[in-house]
Amino acid sequence: MHIDLNSDLGEGLGPWSMGDDAQMLSIVTSANIACGGHAGDPETMFETLTLARDNGVVVGAHPGYNDLTGFGRRVIPMPVDEVARMVAAQIGALQAVASLVGVGISYVKLHGALANLAAQDRDVADAIVAAVGKINQDMAVLAISGTQMEQAARAAGTQVFSEIFADRGYLSSGQLVPRDQPGAMIHDPAEAAARLISFLETGLMPVVDGDPIKLAAHSICVHGDSAGAVDMAREIRARLSAEGVQITSFMHR
Repeated sequence: MHIDLNSDLGEGLGPWSMGDDAQMLSIVTSANIACGGHAGDPETMFETLTLARDNGVVVGAHPGYNDLTGFGRRVIPMPVDEVARMVAAQIGALQAVASLVGVGISYVKLHGALANLAAQDRDVADAIVAAVGKINQDMAVLAISGTQMEQAARAAGTQVFSEIFADRGYLSSGQLVPRDQPGAMIHDPAEAAARLISFLETGLMPVVDGDPIKLAAHSICVHGDSAGAVDMAREIRARLSAEGVQITSFMHR
């Protein structure tokens, strides 16, 4: 069995840093790098892309709402076409900086409120998938498993990979538990690893409001901004490897 470990990185801004990107990039196999919308700036992008290159980590763009104050976790009402252009501009910014580092942008994974909206709203998902395809037909989409974003990419013929979350709770709808509700976050690395091992054995994900649901997974996300993210990522990689699971990027299979 193979599985990818991904993390949302490059989420600092100017002199302010978020998480420990250097440590995370020594553990994960794919990095979703902020593109200047919810976080990130040219120097942060450059530094994170360079670390990813030096660690042999596959790079994806991580666009979100242009909302530095809210860290991209608030829905900003916008026409669907404007959402697509916002995403395209952010992907282009990361591509430009990546060209200076000598790495390619292999996939796109949405951030925060935009990811949650595209998971539910097919029109938003379709518009974003179409924009990604116009930028680069070979660029993949990393989508939350079982969502409209995943289905939109599949319908468009875009290469799509499905992700589950190591440190987030699930609802029976397949959506993530909102961060302001009980059960939204899993902080114990051992608990997170045990849940993932059980999922990989059964294909069933526990939820807070019903019976476990069936999900597909090519990748596991550990949020880089969470407290203890490095310890959680390290524990998950070690536990999965001990179970015979090969940790490798979904782009390298």
